[in-house]
Amino acid sequence: MSTTEIKHRIIDKLLSIDNDKLLMALNAILENKPENIITLTKEQKKILTLSSNDILNGNMVSQKELNIKDKKWLD
Repeated sequence: MSTTEIKHRIIDKLLSIDNDKLLMALNAILENKPENIITLTKEQKKILTLSSNDILNGNMVSQKELNIKDKKWLD
C-alpha cells in the first residue's frame, strides 16, 4: 500500500468519526503538542532502568506463569 493510499484511508476514517473526545485526542497527537510530553521523576527513571536491566538479565516471568502464581496466591 502506498503512502498516498494510507493517507486517503486515514482521511476517510477521520471524516467518519463523530466522537469529539477521540477527535481532540487525535488532533493532539498529530499536532505533537509539548503539553503531551510526559516528564519522568528521578524515581520513575530509576524504576525503568531497573526494569530494563531485569529484561536484559532474563529476570522475567511470562504472563502465563504470573497468572498461575496469582491464582495460587489468591486460593
